Amino acid sequence: MVLAPKETTVAYRCPECGALVMSMVGVFTLTADMMRLKCPCEGSALEIIYTKDKKVRLNVPCFACPSPHSFQISSQIFFEKELFALPCAYSGLDICFIGKADKVQQAAKEAEEELMELLGDTDFETYAAARGERGELTDPQVYDIVLYVIQELQDEGAVHCHCPEGEGEYVVDILADMIRVTCKNCAASVEIPTGSLTAARDFLETCDRLDLT
Repeated sequence: MVLAPKETTVAYRCPECGALVMSMVGVFTLTADMMRLKCPCEGSALEIIYTKDKKVRLNVPCFACPSPHSFQISSQIFFEKELFALPCAYSGLDICFIGKADKVQQAAKEAEEELMELLGDTDFETYAAARGERGELTDPQVYDIVLYVIQELQDEGAVHCHCPEGEGEYVVDILADMIRVTCKNCAASVEIPTGSLTAARDFLETCDRLDLT
């Protein structure tokens, strides 16, 4: 029996021209050090790196921020989820979509509609031109790292509250200097400081479960 190779679809919206850039990515494609998914306008490129510990690191161009956002997810999430969206931590808008092609296309369409609604009378070109004037955000990777540790812990069933196992429903709130995770059912919560990149990386490397109290 011949096993089908692992593959998924990855898409992002170019912050320069607004086009949706989408491509199929296979596990064998990622055996190289890095893969770049470039926009035809040559104004942006999404970088995908397959690490030695079988994690997938993505550097995603963002139409809301002047710098790309860095994400790290497990290869299981990357190749096996029907749909997984990566948001900009500052705007709350999804900037990258991973999964089955049809679901990725639909999610990207819905995200575009949400963006257009937020922009109102401002066209994308004007918004993109002002992107570089918004300035660098302090420690732009901090929220990204913490949010995706939380996401991985949820996917692994490693977030625990007062509810019976598997019945918790979690909400993530991004605050000025922390991220708060709260269970909608039992109101248990935990606050994770986001004051420094060092703290975020320590959280990434050492946290294997999240206990809400």
